[in-house]
Amino acid sequence: MTPQQQKLWHKIQAFELDDPTSAMTFTDRLARENNWDTQYAVAAVTEYKKFMLLLCITSHPLTPSDQVDQVWHLHLLYTQLYWTDFCQNILGRQIHHGPTKGGSNETTKYTNWYNKTLSLYKDIFGVDAPKSIWPDDKIRFNGANFKRVNTNDYWIIKKPRL
Repeated sequence: MTPQQQKLWHKIQAFELDDPTSAMTFTDRLARENNWDTQYAVAAVTEYKKFMLLLCITSHPLTPSDQVDQVWHLHLLYTQLYWTDFCQNILGRQIHHGPTKGGSNETTKYTNWYNKTLSLYKDIFGVDAPKSIWPDDKIRFNGANFKRVNTNDYWIIKKPRL
């Protein structure tokens, strides 16, 4: 990491997503909405911050893991925190989130970008990205079918793998 990248990384690391005066902090909400324990949510936030650094230091598009994407989606909902406090004041630039248009060409493109992300991660941080948050591309792009479900009204029963 260059000295300039290190300076930015320290600023990103110090940025706090949790408002300690909130009854439900950002991390609490992230854990609840994704059915993660708090420790895993904290780890996902750290990986999100690393991803944001990577986006700032490369001109090539990158793709997050699903877990990092969940942190990003929630952060985007906190518009002041995301656009002003984080992008403008910490990163010094806007980072937009672009969804896929669907189809096999998009899958190929995002798989390529994901693998570039993992490669850059190793180059910058000196270690492989943790598999618990950054699985390989075959797991990342396995055609998951997510739905928002109110678990107060519905049971969720895991399907057996056949």
